[in-house]
Amino acid sequence: MADFDRITRDALVMGGRACIRGMRVTVAMILRHMSADVSIEEILADYPYLEREDIVQALHYAASRLQSRGLGPFRPRAIANDRDAAN
Repeated sequence: MADFDRITRDALVMGGRACIRGMRVTVAMILRHMSADVSIEEILADYPYLEREDIVQALHYAASRLQSRGLGPFRPRAIANDRDAAN
């Protein structure tokens, strides 16, 4: 598995779920926001202690975990700065 230096797991923080830099912000929370069409910029505005790379790495971590469960290869691509740029 790739090295995810911003993703931490500690039994004393959020019950050992994958978190961003030891904070009480889980990878799953990032995924829920993104699946609800919340942009990276909106997440960063709502959680000013997060950095763009935290979100990008959370997405890569989740994709890597899915791949390790046999759900196909993961090939990371650049994530657009603006959701309109992706359209």
